[in-house]
Amino acid sequence: MKVLAAMSGGVDSAVAAARAAEAGHEVVGVHMALSKNRDQRRTGSRGCCTVEDASDARRAADRIGIPYYVWDLSDDFHDLVVEDFLSEYAAGRTPNPCVRCNERIKFASLMERATLLGFDAVCTGHYASIRTDGPSGTPSLHRSRNMAKDQSYVLAVMGPEAVGRSLFPLGEYETKDEVREEARKRGLGVSTKPDSYDICFVADGDTRGFLERNLGADPGEILDDSGAVIGTHRGTHGFTIGQRKGLGIQQPAADGAPRYVVDIDPSSRQVVVGAAELLSTRELIATDVVSFEPLSAGREVHAQIRAHGEATPARILEVPAASAEASEPSADASESSAATADPAPSPSLRVGLDTPIRGVAPGQTLVLYDGDRVIAAATLERRA
Repeated sequence: MKVLAAMSGGVDSAVAAARAAEAGHEVVGVHMALSKNRDQRRTGSRGCCTVEDASDARRAADRIGIPYYVWDLSDDFHDLVVEDFLSEYAAGRTPNPCVRCNERIKFASLMERATLLGFDAVCTGHYASIRTDGPSGTPSLHRSRNMAKDQSYVLAVMGPEAVGRSLFPLGEYETKDEVREEARKRGLGVSTKPDSYDICFVADGDTRGFLERNLGADPGEILDDSGAVIGTHRGTHGFTIGQRKGLGIQQPAADGAPRYVVDIDPSSRQVVVGAAELLSTRELIATDVVSFEPLSAGREVHAQIRAHGEATPARILEVPAASAEASEPSADASESSAATADPAPSPSLRVGLDTPIRGVAPGQTLVLYDGDRVIAAATLERRA
């Protein structure tokens, strides 16, 4: 099989490429240059697509014995990931740029180019597994055995077609130390290279500063949940639902309890803060559903809303018409649909949680699991 191996310059992608070559595939390595600043340097574990990263990827490819190229995808990355990040924050939403990068760059732009060049699959160093033990017998996306590094959440938006044309050789490793040891045994110089973290295009880690530099200051008011003005801010883009620190409030709550961001309204430039209880919800509403298999109301699942958060036991309450199974709805679905008089099918996915969770923000990604298998991903619109 002809395989295009995405090589970031880190240890994970280097070992993945080596494993693919060892398996007998015809492997070509490619480094995606995503930063418009070609002279950018790494700062510890921060930064992406730096000069050092490209050089490390080239050395790894040479060691493995595979051809290596650098592809300039900086325009795609800026337009599809960075601009999306800025526009979502400007709209009072909380995006996950890693989800967008995987969806639009690594498994859209990259795979499109790979297809045009005649490659059969794309190989990456993500921690996830692809198996064929689902109900349909087709390739399905599963959690990695290394739960501390599991990336199935950020990969879920890629959809079943891309899964069928992907290789994730690291999914069966139980620890990162095992991956580093394999890199060392193979003579890959990146075996001790530190992991990257945070938002890769915010190299200094100052997300609020990055947003203000790009979106500008847009002062407004901070209100408590009674509507009283208790402070001011420089822009709603500096806040996310559930945020506790950095609110800039000098006036304490009457009961002395911590206050959290519970609502953001960019149109009025108002940020509302309140008690933690106001953040709790037991129902999620999402759109832009990507299904790996048919969904049905009443089905028990686990729901996850953060890349490294815990999955919560839940039940699907309502599904978009295109995602529904052909079978008759369950009793639970009938009860929920009876509560609305509108006969038109809903474009939304509604999920009820067994226990309430806090900090649900529009723009976050909702991923549904059946055991360790991904069954759907969607974009959260609001909490009910």
